[in-house]
Amino acid sequence: MSSKVETSRDETGRYLRAILRLRCASLRMTTRLQAGILFVVVCVSAAIAQESASPTPSPSPIPEESPPASISPAEPVTPPPVPEQTPSASPARSVRISFVPPPLEGRISLGIYDAKGKLVRVLHQEADLNEFKIGADALVTQWDGKNDDGQDLPAGRYHARGYLVGPLKAEDLSQTAASPTENNSSANVRVKLTPNPLANDTRAIVELAVGFDSDGSYLKTNDDLPLFTVNESPNLIRVSIMKKGDKSVDIWQTDGAGSHQFRISNVDQMMGFDCGEFELK
Repeated sequence: MSSKVETSRDETGRYLRAILRLRCASLRMTTRLQAGILFVVVCVSAAIAQESASPTPSPSPIPEESPPASISPAEPVTPPPVPEQTPSASPARSVRISFVPPPLEGRISLGIYDAKGKLVRVLHQEADLNEFKIGADALVTQWDGKNDDGQDLPAGRYHARGYLVGPLKAEDLSQTAASPTENNSSANVRVKLTPNPLANDTRAIVELAVGFDSDGSYLKTNDDLPLFTVNESPNLIRVSIMKKGDKSVDIWQTDGAGSHQFRISNVDQMMGFDCGEFELK
């Protein structure tokens, strides 16, 4: 009887120990699980806290402009000099002049004449063709409405005309003791020009004279339009012209010490042209 009771107690003890081991194992598992959950919660909380602690990037501030340097009251302020304005022609006074050049190689002299036929402006003197603007079917130039002294001319009708001067030849003959007598020389000579086929001018005649200034002597029309430079001699005091055949003229110039003679040949190699009338406002 007692042996059965002991056996029963032994089995009961083993059963209780087995249950105790199972509970201990379960407790350890629960503890580990809770520790794992706690670790995860702690990590997540730390991450959230770190993200909350990070400052939100703000836009870069716009740099403020430095205030202009102040000027000391003791320092005088000098205004910059006003640039000198070059006088120019008013658009309302600018006149466009166009013309078809005569079919001849040479240089162009062009003048502006008033209603009475007086030369008021030498617009071009012995000019090359490249000094003009080339238009659609003519050469073009501009007149600013001023005379040779730079003064504004009154409003009214004006005329433009000129000459194309061909290959004239200036020959230095010699130094002479005196100019020709008044009976042999004259203020101007009449020369027959080469007809301009564009103007249907079959009997073109021009009156030529000679002039001088500080730059020397020059052949000109009787109304003072310069055509051809004869000689670059300063200090001239007198000039004269005389016709020498149909195609030449002789010119004498005096500078006080003596006279010098030049012969200008091929004076017939010139053509006149007309630019017409226009209104100056």
